[in-house]
Amino acid sequence: MKCKVCSGPGVIDIRRHNANFCSEHFLRYCRQQVEKVIHEFRMASPGERLLVAVSGGKDSLALWDLLLELGYEADGLYVGLGIGDYSVESARQVKAFTDRFAAPRGGSLIEVDLRETYDIDVPTAAKVGKRVPCSACGLSKRHLFDKAAIDGGYDALVTGHNLDDEAAVLYGNVMRWQTAYLGRQRPHLPAENGFPRKIKPLVRLSEREMAAYCVLRGIDYQIDECPMAVGNKHLQYKAALNMAEEDTPGMKQAFYFGFLREAVDRFAPDAAAREGGQSNGEPGSDGSTNDAEGSLGLCQRCGSPTNNEVCSFCTLVERTSGHDPVPVELVRRPAKRRQR
Repeated sequence: MKCKVCSGPGVIDIRRHNANFCSEHFLRYCRQQVEKVIHEFRMASPGERLLVAVSGGKDSLALWDLLLELGYEADGLYVGLGIGDYSVESARQVKAFTDRFAAPRGGSLIEVDLRETYDIDVPTAAKVGKRVPCSACGLSKRHLFDKAAIDGGYDALVTGHNLDDEAAVLYGNVMRWQTAYLGRQRPHLPAENGFPRKIKPLVRLSEREMAAYCVLRGIDYQIDECPMAVGNKHLQYKAALNMAEEDTPGMKQAFYFGFLREAVDRFAPDAAAREGGQSNGEPGSDGSTNDAEGSLGLCQRCGSPTNNEVCSFCTLVERTSGHDPVPVELVRRPAKRRQR
């Protein structure tokens, strides 16, 4: 196959665009797609300080690299979740990227460790707090991401959700008609109610393209799936959409951007009615939610916005801290109940 730009040897085909690219022009294509979505949704301006939530995976590391490449002032935030060897390897990849790619261009890394700071970790929180693991993880990350962005005075919190992620979340929310979440599923949420501005500059790029980007840039990343994500509905939704995309290239992009163009505003009233628990329009990746409806106040423990006296994260910490760490292998997702 030949590159559509220079007719040189292609390294990747992008079926939804009916295009092949060589290494140089594929990397340029990725930068252009990020620039386009930042401009289209007015996500950020030159000179603003951005905080990128990095997990050690391909998407977040590629995003941090792309933002630095485009000249943005971007730092990274890594949250140590205490998920056994998986978290150890994730932290190693983040630190290696920081040293090799980010620090030379002015990017610094903020690290927060759940066990060291709050005396909890995700496996223990899930077991003791009787939560689905992805719910305990998502709740902790959302709280700590917001806190770090606010405390650090950053203009926006940046996450590496790609096109596949957003299409899968949209699919799940439509399947359950989570109208409040549908009304907030935008790639740019303004700062409001004590929450930071949140942006997702990768929504025009797929998971496969992010993997290719990292390979071509020489970025090593955590290749394993989280061991606690087995059975996660989000992964099931991705698999279903991948099958549809195979038969109809471009379907995921048309689904997601068609929703943004034609439907998201229709659900805005439902989103506005549910003021608590800003989460970029996404429930936990297992479909769970963590806040009730109601007016926002401040958590009596940490001062974060919440619609309860004590926010969900502080409640989880109170229930979990002091318990001995629970090994990952002892935490299982709840078995599905049989329909009678």
